Amino acid sequence: MKKLRLLTILAIVSVIFFAGCEKDEYKATIGVCPLVVSTIPTDKAVDVPLNQIVSATFNEKMNPETITKESFTLSQGNGTVSGTVSYTALSAAFAPTSPLAPFTTYTGRVKTSVKDLMNNALQTDYVWTFTTIPQVVLSSLPIAGGTTSGAGTFAQGSAVTVTATPNADYSFLNWTDNGTIVSTSPSYQLTMAGNKALVANFTLNLVVTLSSNPSVGGTTTGAGSFAPGTSVTVSATPNTGYTFVNWTEGTNIASTNAIYTSPLNASRTLVANFATSGFSLNVVAVNGTVLKVPSKTNYNSGEIVVLTATPATGYTFTGWSGDATGSTNPVSVTMNGNKNITANFTALLPNTFTLNTIAMNGAVVKNPNLTAYNNGAIVQLTATANSGFTFTGWSGDANGSLNPLSVTMNANKNITANFVEDVIIPVGPAAIDLKTAGDFSILTQSGISSTGITSVQGNIGVSPAAAAAITGFGLIMDTNGESSHSSIATHVTGKVYASDYAPPTPSKLTVAVDDMQKAYTTANNLVTPAPVLEQGAGNLSGLTLAPGLYKWSTGVLISPDATVTLSGGANDTWVFQIAQDLTLLSSAKVNLIGGAQAKNITWVVAGQAVLGTNTVLYGSILCKTLISLNTGSKVTGKLMAQTAVTLNSSTVVAP
Repeated sequence: MKKLRLLTILAIVSVIFFAGCEKDEYKATIGVCPLVVSTIPTDKAVDVPLNQIVSATFNEKMNPETITKESFTLSQGNGTVSGTVSYTALSAAFAPTSPLAPFTTYTGRVKTSVKDLMNNALQTDYVWTFTTIPQVVLSSLPIAGGTTSGAGTFAQGSAVTVTATPNADYSFLNWTDNGTIVSTSPSYQLTMAGNKALVANFTLNLVVTLSSNPSVGGTTTGAGSFAPGTSVTVSATPNTGYTFVNWTEGTNIASTNAIYTSPLNASRTLVANFATSGFSLNVVAVNGTVLKVPSKTNYNSGEIVVLTATPATGYTFTGWSGDATGSTNPVSVTMNGNKNITANFTALLPNTFTLNTIAMNGAVVKNPNLTAYNNGAIVQLTATANSGFTFTGWSGDANGSLNPLSVTMNANKNITANFVEDVIIPVGPAAIDLKTAGDFSILTQSGISSTGITSVQGNIGVSPAAAAAITGFGLIMDTNGESSHSSIATHVTGKVYASDYAPPTPSKLTVAVDDMQKAYTTANNLVTPAPVLEQGAGNLSGLTLAPGLYKWSTGVLISPDATVTLSGGANDTWVFQIAQDLTLLSSAKVNLIGGAQAKNITWVVAGQAVLGTNTVLYGSILCKTLISLNTGSKVTGKLMAQTAVTLNSSTVVAP
């Protein structure tokens, strides 16, 4: 009986073994069922390396002959990955022929055709998935424009920094992702969210080429290679015996300012034209005389000379020839070169008379307008004043103020039309007198610093701080020890003064700083005319301001790209009293119309005066603290700071 029970138990166990594992061709074998107990990568793994060898580990030794490319596969989407399969100990390995694609989901599969050494098969396909690590791919456009760094594979969600470095003659423009601009900084940090294909875009630099005409006439600074859109300042300095005339580009006059600033949108070839500082004026007059006012041997470039022709008896003046034309008498000649001018006279017929008219600051029309008139002829004279002048009457062979005037020709006559300048009553507060501080374009107490290419017209000075507080100008001491001058691209057309230079500089600076402080106090304490209070609540963007006194208990702001317009005449004044900061944001501008002049505008700032990039301001700044000019900013006026002035590739033009 006991033997029968034992046989029964053995039969049951045998059935269990036979029923637990799939058999090959129904051949019964005894053993455990093969299982996949682990994989590399694990199921649902992320950030898997692209060179990953995929493996599956079993719970027992397997039959190597059943571990094949058909039984152990790796697929992506509907495609199968090519690779080789191997088996060692308890693990099967799949080595892809090529690196895996970044940020891609793959499926591993071990099929039921794999068997153990006892010929027991895997009961069901073992399937798992994983996702590879995302990748950053970088390229340059154009290829010659520059290089990039920072490409590679990075974990999803991690921070990655890529860097673009332009080659010579190129500038970095921006980073784009699939055509969309994602950054304008050469160093761009991004967060990994899938694959990234970034393009570093470069642009060929624009070139500014400068020359002098004639070459001995002077020197130029500011040439070089620049990124498009850069605000470039060029400067022309005449040599001894020459004066600056203008900048030309081809046949066009680009500017008549020796310091010329403009945005660079194309390569430019500029010529600084110089002229000798002394021009001669030779006048020929036969049968008459010519009066030159002023009468000099040589004239400065641009100087105006008035020529008045007077015929001899029996002759009449008929006009000018040579370097002057027409019959206007007197005639104004602008000395921009050596000139030869002839006054032409014609003999009169018997019993005829001449009528010579003179008109300074106006004109006289003769009707009829003849060279000579018969005895008894009537001529009507009409006087017209130039702008800014008023006709007051006749003198010479006529008198009174009747206009038009009828003249009876019974003799040769010389008649003068007289004009007086109009009296213009200025609008606005009293002008602020800087006294000796006005000898400086920049004057501070604690320092002046410059970076980049900065241009300053006029003198600069600092006191009580010493010369060490003036940085970025490459100062070279003058032989007298009382001043220095700039030697580098940062250009100062005048002299540089500091409190530790040789006498009398220290005492002169002490007086100038005292005058600066008094000017600030005077301007800040003005109460007449009655001030306009809190105009625009401190935001002047888009406003047009008439001459006057303006006062704010807050700061004053001009928004980015906005313009404030000052509208008034050449003698009108503006004073702005600001209790806090004056701030011009990027590309903000002050505009003048109607003849308004920078010399009549004063900004009184109790806080800081900060001018952002590419801003434009007219008027002098009297500041209790710091004045800061950023890249491309331009001030036509003076900078008076009771602390410091900082300049970054900016321009200061004397008003």
